[in-house]
Amino acid sequence: MLAAERRDHLLGLLAREGKIVAKQVAAELGISEDSVRRDLRDLAAEGLCQRVYGGALPVSPAVVDYAARQSVAPDGKRKVAAVAAGLVRPGGSLILDGGTTALAVAHALPRDLACTVITHSPTIVAALIDHPQAELFLVGGRIFKHSAVACGATAVEAAQNVSADLCLLGVTGVHPEAGLTTGDAEEAAMKRALAARAADTYILASSEKIGTASQFRVLPWEKVSGLITDADPRDAMVGQLRKLGVEVLAAA
Repeated sequence: MLAAERRDHLLGLLAREGKIVAKQVAAELGISEDSVRRDLRDLAAEGLCQRVYGGALPVSPAVVDYAARQSVAPDGKRKVAAVAAGLVRPGGSLILDGGTTALAVAHALPRDLACTVITHSPTIVAALIDHPQAELFLVGGRIFKHSAVACGATAVEAAQNVSADLCLLGVTGVHPEAGLTTGDAEEAAMKRALAARAADTYILASSEKIGTASQFRVLPWEKVSGLITDADPRDAMVGQLRKLGVEVLAAA
């Protein structure tokens, strides 16, 4: 099989199965695992897959820059945001992550809601400035422009001194095997620090993130209370997550 044919085969397998296992593909095609791994390296370099141990997974579309992400699945993000906003109780405290889905949550919060919002995102604070009964706390640090959030050692240290009832956390990849992932190591560390300071953590994930993976793991499934997604409840990946014991809140 020519290299171009192997490439098409791998991309087709990724689309159908949601993953590539290098050992299985090598046996199926009668080639070495090294050849498959080289093909996967080439595809990953083009941004067409996310390499993981033993093979590859679909790459998340949420790794593009902040401005571009605002046009990715806006309807899905609004649906997720509406359900997430409903979890915030009057008088409660919320740690709200940055990113475009979290920004949609900020817009979905009732303007007259009395609550405390802790965030490391200047855009979230700006969106809530005109909410008269919302107390706002901004966790500072070096700004990671890709997501318009504070990250790094200073931000992580500041996050360790807050606490809240609820944390709403965004990720770029949601996968039964790879877990919850994002594209930057420092951002992943910041998300872990924030989640550790809340009684409950729910993941915000519009449907295009389900079944995909990014490079850095954020949290294992046992560390979160549930997942909010507009993905079809009959989706195979959603079914696998439920089998793992993940509470899935459907955002219709």
